[in-house]
Amino acid sequence: MNKTVNINLANILFHIDEKAFNKLQRYLESIKRSFSGTAGSDEIIADIEARIAELFQEKMENDRQVITLKEVDEVINIMGQPEDYMVDEDIFEDEPRKSSESHPRIKKLYRDIDNKYIGGVCAGLEHYLGLDALWIRLIFILLGVFTGFGFIAYILLWILVPEAATTSQKLDMRGEPVNISNIERKVKEGFDDVADKVKSVDYEKVGNQVKSSGKTFFDALGDVIMFLFKVFGKFIGILLIIIGAATLIGLFIGLFTVGILDIVHIPGVDFYDMVNSTAAPVWLVSLLSFFAIGIPFFFLLYLGLKILVTNLKSIGNIAKFSLLGLWLLSIIGLSVLGIQQASAHAFSGTTTIKEDLNFPSGIDTLRINLRSSDLYENQENVGINGMTITYDENGDKLLFANDVRFDIKKSEDSIAHIRIRKDADGNSFATAKERASQIDYNYSINNNTLLLDNFHTTDAKNKVRDQEVRITVFVPVKSVIRFDESAKRHIGRITRYDKDIYRNDIIDYQWLVQENGVLQCLDCPEELEEEDDEDEDGRIIINGDGVDIDIKDNGDSFKMKIDEDGVKIKTDDNN
Repeated sequence: MNKTVNINLANILFHIDEKAFNKLQRYLESIKRSFSGTAGSDEIIADIEARIAELFQEKMENDRQVITLKEVDEVINIMGQPEDYMVDEDIFEDEPRKSSESHPRIKKLYRDIDNKYIGGVCAGLEHYLGLDALWIRLIFILLGVFTGFGFIAYILLWILVPEAATTSQKLDMRGEPVNISNIERKVKEGFDDVADKVKSVDYEKVGNQVKSSGKTFFDALGDVIMFLFKVFGKFIGILLIIIGAATLIGLFIGLFTVGILDIVHIPGVDFYDMVNSTAAPVWLVSLLSFFAIGIPFFFLLYLGLKILVTNLKSIGNIAKFSLLGLWLLSIIGLSVLGIQQASAHAFSGTTTIKEDLNFPSGIDTLRINLRSSDLYENQENVGINGMTITYDENGDKLLFANDVRFDIKKSEDSIAHIRIRKDADGNSFATAKERASQIDYNYSINNNTLLLDNFHTTDAKNKVRDQEVRITVFVPVKSVIRFDESAKRHIGRITRYDKDIYRNDIIDYQWLVQENGVLQCLDCPEELEEEDDEDEDGRIIINGDGVDIDIKDNGDSFKMKIDEDGVKIKTDDNN
């Protein structure tokens, strides 16, 4: 069992084995001694520590990994020993330096701010591509003038490519090994450049005046552009945080209130069981939805925080991949439940009941009324797909709907008949047919009046599966029919009549069943359409019965009606 030590190397925290720490400490102390009294020694030491920290990070698989002697030896092998470079520079000035890396180093793309004109992009590409910066600048200018792409590409590279600020980054930019020798050389070159400029300042002043002015202008312009982009980036970060946090809070509240809503029986919650065709409880669906929606918005929130907080610690690969796996499982679970839910409506089943209507003999007129139920309709319930949850006189839960339509057709004999068709959906034809047969619908006869329920019910266990009832009343030829006001909204589209009036207006007149099955109006005014024209200056009506257009202009009239019978057009010249 070995003791571990926490160290701060270049402002980065590492866990290191005690033996490895002692060796690394001796190594760094020997480097400090070797550079004592050297110009820029502090910068050299800082760059060496930064390079060692970078090498350690490359070798670590996670943040909690402990650095051992193996990793320290590998880093020392890359950086080299201080004694390899302790030579008398005055005597061996031309002696080539030793290198601890014989293989060429891969270059990294940085912006060269030491040789920049605007942002250092072209100077950095010179090192990376090996092409003179002058030709690269000309390419950007030509692309910018003729296509506009050059300016966009330059700005994007300016924003995305980091600048070579440290000695290690400058060596990476040139593809040189980042070891003690090269770090020392680059630092000394920097001091030599400063000294040379101080000595030759009078000679360079005139020759570099234009270039310095250009750099000053472009530096200021670059600072303004970078400031604007930073402000825009911060705004985007704040927006992402607000969106992510608000969504997560809403999902969190929704997740933990679903169960409470079910306990207190808030209206609408009961309908989950009525429409749910899977065995998944409501809390499981809520949990899967929370992960499926919440995890992407969590990463959106995390991205906003990364934009605003530059030194924000990473959540780690384990957490990232765990959240990704959880999100995929949630998506798969919701997909399976969605397929099961959709399959509940895959098949439609029908059951049909046809019975004779035994009216008293000698009746003059058949009346058709639709009756409602005070027990059901007076209950206020939240509905879905035309159905509501209600309770009968025994307190049993029922599904209630008032979507009932009836049609009138000619009977093939002298007896009146009624046909009641019940429809429902299911995950198989047999299930759908069985569910349709469970629909409860009633009618009755009172003297010459046919009383039809304007609603139908079914047991709550049958759930909401698009249940509906369609009634057809077959009436013998020469029978007279009168509709009650209650039938106004329930007359179907199959019923045919000979007058060009709205279906809802049928209840105002008496009708005779003809041989061709068309209802003939017995008491409609002969000038019904003209009377309507006098009452209205023009109309365009679109409803469930079709489209009705009636336009008048200075005595001229144009009418067009589109319904299930076809298209009818009438003008003053065509009656």
